[in-house]
Amino acid sequence: MVNTVSIIGRMTKAPQLKYLTEGRKQTSFILAVNKGYKNDDAHFVLCTIWGKLAETTVKYCGKGSLVGISGRLNTRSYEKGDGTRVFVTEVVVEDIRFLVTKKRDEEEQHNTQASAAHEQPKNEETDFEFPATQSNQLPV
Repeated sequence: MVNTVSIIGRMTKAPQLKYLTEGRKQTSFILAVNKGYKNDDAHFVLCTIWGKLAETTVKYCGKGSLVGISGRLNTRSYEKGDGTRVFVTEVVVEDIRFLVTKKRDEEEQHNTQASAAHEQPKNEETDFEFPATQSNQLPV
């Protein structure tokens, strides 16, 4: 049997690195994935990453980062304090592709804002007069 999941989506919040027993590192995040229908909501998928890949993900991704993940589907359960059993389905990520990272996204936003700030309003009419030159002379 095959248990493989591949998803592209945006992180709903910045992932946080957790240090667990024996020095293990882990991060979890939720991906918002379009359903593919017009005017429809998104799926929200819980994802978990372990080890060095978790560190790298926290370093380069933030809220809104567009990522492609692949991994395996995992279901686990735990018991709450009141005795109720809770089941959790998640994707255990084995590979992640940073399609738009927080650093790149911030740079793009900064560049867009900077170019908008430097952009002059375009007017059809102008008060500027070009200097008169003779036909064989070019202004220097």
